[in-house]
Amino acid sequence: MTNIIIGENIRTLRENAGFTQTNLALFLGVDQSLITRIEKGERSLSTDMLEKLASLFGVTVEQMEKPSVTISKLSFAFRGSKFTVAEMEAIAAINKIALNSEFMRTILEESKE
Repeated sequence: MTNIIIGENIRTLRENAGFTQTNLALFLGVDQSLITRIEKGERSLSTDMLEKLASLFGVTVEQMEKPSVTISKLSFAFRGSKFTVAEMEAIAAINKIALNSEFMRTILEESKE
């Protein structure tokens, strides 16, 4: 069941961001057919691959594992299908920094209460 949920979420996030399956395959260093199988829930991802995709899409791994993933505001900042792998890695790094910053802000606010 988890593979199906994660696969559906990856497809939703990928399409929302304007990426192709080929973009994701190049980003992860895998064959495009594997991305197809992952999106169909037929194959699972390694933890490393899941973390890389979560960063690329600007969501947490936990969000990717839940039904009906929430589209991140970060994903609207970078949309398109003509990105190089280096550009996608930069997007993932920026999104990861933004997610970490949001997490730290939440912790700081909770500690003030």
